[in-house]
Amino acid sequence: MVRAVLHGVITIFISAIICSFIFALLLKLTSYDETSLRWVMHVLAFLSLFFGGLIAGGKGKVRGWLLGGAASIIFTTIIFLFQFLGMNQMFSLEQWGYHAGFLITAMVGGMIGVNVATSKSRSA
Repeated sequence: MVRAVLHGVITIFISAIICSFIFALLLKLTSYDETSLRWVMHVLAFLSLFFGGLIAGGKGKVRGWLLGGAASIIFTTIIFLFQFLGMNQMFSLEQWGYHAGFLITAMVGGMIGVNVATSKSRSA
């Protein structure tokens, strides 16, 4: 189970880094500004958490909601510690709302991941 959660967290961070790199290039090389891409960035953040939960649930094969939730909580903890220790700022109410949404999204991804992994192993 620990490996499944670790795979999920790694998936979340890799997809977040790739998305951040692409958006940094878009912002640098085009006339777009952050406000015009705000909702696209939010959707991709939720997709990153969903896929992280999906991977965690698929690898764990049981209790996908718990594995996806654990991956999301670890992600939130790392982001919180980075912001608190590195930038000396607490989460705002808006950030807590986003991370609560991330938790629910990763849990749903974990539930779907368990069902996809279980249905593949049954048909084999």
